[in-house]
Amino acid sequence: MDNVIKGVLHFRQNIYPERKDLFGTLAGGQDPDILFITCSDSRIDPNLLTGSDPGDLFICRNAGNIIPPHSNETGGMTASIEYAVAVLGVRHIIVCGHTDCGAIKGAMDLSALKGLPHVKEWLGHCRSAMEIVRERNGIESGACLAPEHLNEAIEENVLQQVQHMRTHPIVAAKLATKKVQIHGWVYNIESGRIRCCDQHSDAFTDFDEHYRDDISRLSYKS
Repeated sequence: MDNVIKGVLHFRQNIYPERKDLFGTLAGGQDPDILFITCSDSRIDPNLLTGSDPGDLFICRNAGNIIPPHSNETGGMTASIEYAVAVLGVRHIIVCGHTDCGAIKGAMDLSALKGLPHVKEWLGHCRSAMEIVRERNGIESGACLAPEHLNEAIEENVLQQVQHMRTHPIVAAKLATKKVQIHGWVYNIESGRIRCCDQHSDAFTDFDEHYRDDISRLSYKS
């Protein structure tokens, strides 16, 4: 807690005065362009990772960067997605997983979560991803996945959560009119690299390759 207290003091004494105009603007409302959904893992900092400022990202976090498929049962993720797309008008949705994800480790062997009933139920939203990995590797349905399948499971989970996102009515409507794009990312904590897919793909490529045209355009402008 000491570091947090020091950090607040540093922000108040140094950061805030330097960026007072920005915070003054944000005090009147927000207008983010991106809905950023990622894991609650303490090692992930969306603003640091993307070099973004306060107000740039509408951030939702939960264990496993999970997006429950749309249903008539209201939940925090469903409400946040609806608000971000329908009210804030975000144009991009990023679903960002990461390496060494504890939630996915749990989803790979749900039987080991006997003392964590709510965690077990939540990670049930990863089931399709885990079953795809099992099927692809000739592993019996429901069997525990070995550690060597972790990275594959992490990527497959992002792919499946992207598909879940498409079931939300407001997202489906905006996708149909090309007013929103969905991006799937997996952030490598050790290397700092990002692997990416989009709403039309089931394969991941390196960030620089995936956004090659955008990087060229931005380099030309600079």
